[in-house]
Amino acid sequence: MVHSTSEERAVHLTREAVELIDAGHREAASRNLREALTLAPEHPAVKEAFLKIQEEEGNGHHLLDLCRRYTSGKDEPAGKDAALYLRTDGLKPPEEVALECVKFILAQRPHALSSLQDDIISGLVRQSASVRQHFSNQLQISVTTFFDEIYERGDAAAVCLDTVVLDPSVWPSQDARLHCERELFQLFIAKLMESGHDEDGRSLKGIARLLAVDAARLQDLVDDESLDVILSSLDLRLPLEWRSQATLATVKYLEVSKEVGQNRFSNLVSSKVIKGRSDGLIEAFSATAAVFPVIPEAAAALFLSENFLAALAPLTSRDAKSRKVETSFLELLNAACVNKDCREAIFKHLSTWLSHLLTNGSDQSSELAAVILAKVRTAAQVAPSETTGKLQDDDTRVIELVDRFKDSMSKRKGESMANVIEGLAYASVKPAVKEQLAKDPVFVQNLFRVLHENSTVPSVLYGGFMIIMNLTQFLPNLTEEQKKVSQLKSYAEASPKARNGPDPLDEEQHVIARCTALVEAGIVPLLVDCVKTSLPSVQILMSKILLSLSRDRKSRGTLAQQGAVKLLIGMSTVKQGSSPTEIVSNASHALARILISVNPALVFPSSGFPQITSAIRPLTALLSVPETTSLSTEQPRDLLPVFESLLALTNLASHPDESAPEAIVRQAWPVIEELLLANSPLVQRAACELVCNLMTCESGVVKFADGSKRAAQRLHILLALTDTDDLATQSAAGGALAMLTEFDAAIAGVLERPRGVQLLLGLCQEEDDGLVHRGVACVRNMTCLATGDVARRAKDAIKQNGGIDILTNLLKKTKNPAVLQVGVEALKPLVS
Repeated sequence: MVHSTSEERAVHLTREAVELIDAGHREAASRNLREALTLAPEHPAVKEAFLKIQEEEGNGHHLLDLCRRYTSGKDEPAGKDAALYLRTDGLKPPEEVALECVKFILAQRPHALSSLQDDIISGLVRQSASVRQHFSNQLQISVTTFFDEIYERGDAAAVCLDTVVLDPSVWPSQDARLHCERELFQLFIAKLMESGHDEDGRSLKGIARLLAVDAARLQDLVDDESLDVILSSLDLRLPLEWRSQATLATVKYLEVSKEVGQNRFSNLVSSKVIKGRSDGLIEAFSATAAVFPVIPEAAAALFLSENFLAALAPLTSRDAKSRKVETSFLELLNAACVNKDCREAIFKHLSTWLSHLLTNGSDQSSELAAVILAKVRTAAQVAPSETTGKLQDDDTRVIELVDRFKDSMSKRKGESMANVIEGLAYASVKPAVKEQLAKDPVFVQNLFRVLHENSTVPSVLYGGFMIIMNLTQFLPNLTEEQKKVSQLKSYAEASPKARNGPDPLDEEQHVIARCTALVEAGIVPLLVDCVKTSLPSVQILMSKILLSLSRDRKSRGTLAQQGAVKLLIGMSTVKQGSSPTEIVSNASHALARILISVNPALVFPSSGFPQITSAIRPLTALLSVPETTSLSTEQPRDLLPVFESLLALTNLASHPDESAPEAIVRQAWPVIEELLLANSPLVQRAACELVCNLMTCESGVVKFADGSKRAAQRLHILLALTDTDDLATQSAAGGALAMLTEFDAAIAGVLERPRGVQLLLGLCQEEDDGLVHRGVACVRNMTCLATGDVARRAKDAIKQNGGIDILTNLLKKTKNPAVLQVGVEALKPLVS
């Protein structure tokens, strides 16, 4: 309702603006148009009004007038209108107008105009090739002069220089472009070296963008002094935005410069560490911590070097200098935990100091120390001779840390939870911690609350869902051969698992109990809330969680009630290429599991969303071998998703709405047909049961009864499946034939198969009442429903294969009323 009212007001304001222009009241018209654009920037009527006004201005242009008033009359509302115009999709100024506008702006000294000039310049560069060409021409005259002219006008304007030098279409030659690009890069570096940090973010953006796109051509311009000033911008005391740009620049440079750059980086950092000055140590630790997540090998080599480790020891004292660098030191240790050797070094040399900080450090220091200890204790290697006692001691210490994290989470409202979440993510790898967390409903609700509150913060989301994934993760299903290989690998790594096997708390019944606790706590609404803004890495975790939660049949109804089906359909039907395959396959598999166990009519309302047909495509995708999958003897295809998808499709095919089975036949028939011949008895059975349910729709029947050669081959397969050793497969094949033989074309197809009639009469002689009923129903259809020549041939074939005796004997011994009734109906036309 609000949306509708806003659009209506925007249209009303637009009409008034046109009338005001006609009356010569341009100021009032401008105000109306500005408000209309704010309310409904995409509305056709608003855009049309702009174009109409521009046409009526003749040789003038609305944007040109706005820029003229902004520059000459210092009219701030006009400047805002100009910036808004350039941000509005579909309102692109003519090239000559854009060029004239930028000249108006540049004719004024930077400090003579407000910060709006930054938005206007960046908008003009983005929208107009002529403006970019003008910038290129000015840079070719003098890079330094034009750089100074633009740099003072704002962050976006300065970054526009990058845009221009990276656009080959506005340069006379590649050499000219490269020359200006290199000079521009050096000017940004020079600005960064100037004293003070007032505009560091501006120069860092320029440096980072150029290195991100063209680092290979610029790396030779990065000398020790240049790299040092970039590394200094990684200082934890500086704003996050600046550090992010400095991190991008550092990483891109190290990636292309390889060993030369990494050696230069190590030497610069080591020099700061050896000198031991507080500011230098903070810069060194900050830089190394920033590099660890992206180039862990190089950072680990530096961290584990003799000089570096030796310089760390004095910092464990409690003097003023140590306290000053304490936070950056702890951040470095936290980042270093990504590397196994670094974790072991921290565990060996710094555990005592970190434990001391837990109770004697500041709130920030003790929290970071707890996170680091959780990481190193969780991953600590234990000597074989110390295994039992040492493991128990480490588990106890980790559980104590977890209690600390839980306490912090319950007491702190609205504060940053990144460190607490990260510590729990590492600690929850341990089975004892999984049980501790899952069995604490207060903690579960606190965790859900934190994730709801931070649904747009990727680091918190990733850590929080990593905790949940650890709680819900099942042990992999391994073949005997895979179990042996895993055990040998554990022996080689001297792992306690090689001697004791998996922890009992990771056995299926414990994982199911943990999953049930999360489902009962209402996890699906949390996932629905967080999936809207999540990164692919977070969505992968969410898909794994949903797959685990759907494993227990008892939880599937609750998951459906909480909205899991709609969520999973959304996750599994994203556009191809826009989402990792793992997300789609996990979500599709979880969807299949839920749809096996729920009544489709309860999940898919007759009118509304989701529609039942929307679930078919993701389920069908599970039936085919993924293109990215590499199969081998050691790693055969996992057929469980195939089997469960077939069961889910079978359930959907039973829905009263014929659109479901029709859609299944249309989208999945070729692969269903292949699976009727699968080597796996369970997959073959599930495919046959699905085919049976598809015989309720016209498209399904036509596949067997259109009189074609291919239909005859399909009928042959179905007849053969009535003679397998698997009772359920026989039953499904018999059920499908009982429906098919209601049609003359199918009966004719059976008669054309050499053993067709024999196989149907064979069903009548089975021990199982269900199979007998299906066989007798087929014979009854052939003797009672067939017409014309087909009816005559059917009766003759049944008589020639001993059908009368078989039916007579059957009627004598059966006690099933349904079989008796159908048998009498089948026999009567044969003996009359």
